[in-house]
Amino acid sequence: MRPPLVNAYLSPMRKPEIPLDGVNRVTLEVEEGYASGQRLDQLIVSRLPKISRNRVQKLISNGSVLMNGHPCKASTVVQSGASIEIVFPHPPRPPASPEDIPLEVVYEDDALLIVNKPAGMVVHPAAGHSGGTLVNALLGRYSSLPNPGGPTVRPGIVHRLDKETSGLLVIAKNEQVMTALARRFHDHDIEREYVALVWGCPPEKGTIDAPIARHPGNRKKFAVVEGGRRAVTHWKLREQFAFVSLVALRLETGRTHQIRVHMAHRGWPVFGDSTYGGRLHGLARMTSFRRSSAREALERMPRQALHARLLGFEHPVTGEHLRLSAEMPADMQEVCNYLRESGG
Repeated sequence: MRPPLVNAYLSPMRKPEIPLDGVNRVTLEVEEGYASGQRLDQLIVSRLPKISRNRVQKLISNGSVLMNGHPCKASTVVQSGASIEIVFPHPPRPPASPEDIPLEVVYEDDALLIVNKPAGMVVHPAAGHSGGTLVNALLGRYSSLPNPGGPTVRPGIVHRLDKETSGLLVIAKNEQVMTALARRFHDHDIEREYVALVWGCPPEKGTIDAPIARHPGNRKKFAVVEGGRRAVTHWKLREQFAFVSLVALRLETGRTHQIRVHMAHRGWPVFGDSTYGGRLHGLARMTSFRRSSAREALERMPRQALHARLLGFEHPVTGEHLRLSAEMPADMQEVCNYLRESGG
């Protein structure tokens, strides 16, 4: 995915505030008729005061700054109409250590394994999650997975699930299988079905075909955005409660947060999803009885009620068609039972 882009137009009258937190690509456009006469490093520092001149000079020297599409020196004088692109390298992922963490293995052979990831487990180590991840568990269980401890710290992992989403993940045991599986995901040649509790009552079945990109106002979220990457989600209604529905969802594409974004976009946010409106949706419009039932259900579901139930694909070595499933976890089943019994 192309890194987020922030545009700023430099002029003698305007000094834009560039939000660098979470941004790794910035483009500065020098307006026509404005000849700065400044060195490149000085101009960047004057417009991006959050970074030091020393850091800017290092970015320039390692080729991370382009002017009009070409690398240049820190001492280069900036001319009117110039376009300056600055790329801030992502920080390296923290190193992962083997840990003895139990895994629920649904299928395993010499080429791959499929695990049922519990809600609350992070897939990859990251800031604030250096341990207890799926990667740590895999390194503790296997010593020869592809790319262990490499720069991306992704031993055999070709797709991911959000921390609070439970369900099936496939892991490759060698480079050939990892490449083959990655190609299947890229070509959308993998059957993937999720189950979710969502607010409201969607029609019996339907399809959402709406492009997804980073949220224009919050870089940590995604949204349906014109010009984003195509995203297609199919749903079927499985069971309807008073204010929540159980739906099955099939992914035709695999964008980040796709199901959560699509369902929220249609007015049916995933139940319990604090990022996309799934914890307070509609509470103010409910009767006191319904509101009490909804709050009780939310207490039983502190995460988004989303579970990757099924994976189906052709085995990259044997050619056998694998179709594995994992039943809804206990917390989602408990909420469904509560809603059935309470009439909620």
